[in-house]
Parts: sequence; structure tokens; C-alpha cells
Amino acid sequence: MAVLIDYENLALGTGRRKRNGHQEAGPRPDVKRIFERLVDKGRIVAKRAYCDWQRFDDAITPLHELGIELIEIPDRAYTGKNSADIRLSVDAVEMCLTRDHIDTFAILSGDSDFSPLVAKLKEFGKTVIGVGMKESTSPLLSENCDEFIFYEDIVASTGVPDFTGKVPKDKHECYQLLFETIDALEHETESAVLASRIKDTMRRKRPQFSERTYGYRSFTNLLREAAKLGFLEIHTDPKSGTVVVDGFKE
Repeated sequence: MAVLIDYENLALGTGRRKRNGHQEAGPRPDVKRIFERLVDKGRIVAKRAYCDWQRFDDAITPLHELGIELIEIPDRAYTGKNSADIRLSVDAVEMCLTRDHIDTFAILSGDSDFSPLVAKLKEFGKTVIGVGMKESTSPLLSENCDEFIFYEDIVASTGVPDFTGKVPKDKHECYQLLFETIDALEHETESAVLASRIKDTMRRKRPQFSERTYGYRSFTNLLREAAKLGFLEIHTDPKSGTVVVDGFKE
């Protein structure tokens, strides 16, 4: 998957519109949470963000820490056009035509100007996922993507059960990652989820993750403990012997 970010659109989307019609920036968007949602869908191999970074200099360090390549775009006042849209679109088409291993594009923007790009990527057989704010996303864009995820739904509190009373504090981070991953995968499929898929997704979110760090001999032992504590419904596939997670207990 390639993730391409129209950062100005994303940042302004968290703000509100002034009386003079201009949009003011709100809280810095939590790009890390967006990435954690996207890795549920596949491995991210390219990450680029486009913006006049002098306007959002407080975002530079957090984005660098996520391994995002920052593309400097001159201020629109000097160019007379939205250069970020143009550069992002050119890069997307170049990746589409030259990098066969990229089969999914995530466009982080709500701008309707990207609708022709979405159509062209789909014409070449690529899957396009959009991410944007509810108030600032054009229906022309959201309805043309294969899937569109609203930022507010990503950062909203999930249906993850409260485990803090039953799980030791040193395992809270492990359980939080496990339950958030299962919750996200349940939205991706209506069927039960293999333990191997859950672990692979957790490691895409946190490459350093290992169940042994938290005292488990195997990932299966972690799932069985979670089930024993009353959080998960699991069963063992009779053919492969693999543990399968049916979902959270009601």
C-alpha cells in the first residue's frame, strides 16, 4: 500500500470555518492513529505527505518519526495553484505505472479535486482508500473511492472491553494492542479471524511486538488467557489445529 497525504486539507479539516469563509486549522490530526487503521488492510511500503511545511512546522517531527517522506510545496500565493494536489497526483500515477507491487493507494484528503485521480487509479486495477474529515470531505471523492474512512471514526473510542481490572498493569499495553487489532479486523470481515492474521497485523502496527516480552511462550497462550478471563470467544480449527478468534464476549 502507498499512503499519500494532502496534509493541509487534513489539518484544516480538524478546524472550523470562520465568518469570512476561511478555514482555520484545528488540533493536529493524529496521523499515527490513521496509519494503525490502515495497516489492518495491508503493509505500507510508501508514505509521503505534501504541504508548505512552514505553515505546519509543529507537525514535522511527529511525521518524521512515522517514517513519512515530507514533500515541500511552495505557498499557493506564489504559485497561483494548488501545487500539492498536482504533485500528489503525479506521484500517484508514477507509482501506479512503475511499481507493480503496490496494489492499494490510500489518499488522505477530502478534496474533490482528487476524484479524477481516484478514477484513473481504479482504471488501472488499483484499490483506492480515502481518509478525510466528515465536515470537509466532498461526496464526489468519498463516493468514488473503493472505501472511505472518516477520521472521526478512527479516533473515536472503540468497543474494546475494559481489561484494566483483570489484567496486570505490565500487560496493559499488550492487551490494548491485541483488542484494538481484533476490533479493527472484525470490521474488515464478518467471519472469525485466524490467530496468525491477528499477530501479523499487530506486528505491522508495532514491529517490535513479541508476546514473549509479556511472559507468554506463544501467541496462542495470550489468546487463551484472554478467553479464560472472559474477554474473547475462541475455538481451535479441527483441521489445522490453529486457534481462531470468533470475537469479543458479550
